[in-house]
Amino acid sequence: MIRNQWYAALSSKEVKKKPVGVTRFGEKLVFYRDSKGQVNCLFDQCCHRGASLSLGECQGDHLICPFHAFEYNAEGKVVTIPANGKQSPVDDRYKVHAYVCQEQAGLIWVWYGDYKTKGLPPVPFFDDLKNQFTYSEFSEVWSVHYTRAIENQLDVVHLPFVHRTTIGKGGKTLVNGPVVKWDHNLMKIYVKNEVDDGHKKPEKAKDIKAFEKLNALRYQVPNIWQNVITEDMRIFAAFVPIDETHTRIYLRFYQRFVKLPILNQLICEMGSVMNRIILHQDRRVVLTQIPPYSQLKMKEKLIPGDLPIVEFRKKREQLIQESKEDKLTEQF
Repeated sequence: MIRNQWYAALSSKEVKKKPVGVTRFGEKLVFYRDSKGQVNCLFDQCCHRGASLSLGECQGDHLICPFHAFEYNAEGKVVTIPANGKQSPVDDRYKVHAYVCQEQAGLIWVWYGDYKTKGLPPVPFFDDLKNQFTYSEFSEVWSVHYTRAIENQLDVVHLPFVHRTTIGKGGKTLVNGPVVKWDHNLMKIYVKNEVDDGHKKPEKAKDIKAFEKLNALRYQVPNIWQNVITEDMRIFAAFVPIDETHTRIYLRFYQRFVKLPILNQLICEMGSVMNRIILHQDRRVVLTQIPPYSQLKMKEKLIPGDLPIVEFRKKREQLIQESKEDKLTEQF
């Protein structure tokens, strides 16, 4: 995990009136809404006897433990212990860890790391998806580390083989480029695949501006991705870390070429059907990869077309190291 980042953690529609218990970042967490509808996130284990808080209920702005009705506020502090009487003060040691979270673009984002000393940056959602688009969404769990799931969407070589009956039709096996450009923590990938007639060699990216006219894949650190198919049609994915060997993928089809109510949602649902077919073609292969995670130094023998994957691994390694150094600095 890269610390000090906003992670898309789950879909807004999953958190309604009742508390919701999920595993994220290898931890049991509970999400719930307060009286104003704002989402809060706590460690899902009561500090008293270890019961799951997600089995409790919300009362006003507080979460009530189902075992002995300890009452928690959004900061994870117990504010009432019924057995001690409502007027009795509660010692500060009665608390659980609370994660800062925000709701944006139909997703709930969790800040994983320190925030008291440096403040919080904005949630890193794609600005171009915020206006005028309609979308449909589904999710599923893959038994791989989230790095493997992300890398599959950065892989510009596999389309004519894994997706030969769908988006890889045409046998365009020759990979020209790819070009990778970073804008802080946003990676843009440009590539031109074509049929190999046996007389061409892959074109190197000498004229970067020519490549930039092509549609792009975009990866935003730490766990969201976008495929810009056209200006009016996009595919979006959030790769949510459950634990070391499981990832929940939220996949969306975005469109704005049809704006009529009902019809626009119908188009989106049709797009989601195709998204599911394509995703399952990927899943069939990705679940077999060994090991089920990736890192910068591995025994894999990469090729020039794997540049986006190399860049992803380098950036991830860099940010992990920086977060470790920041934590060390704060301690001394």
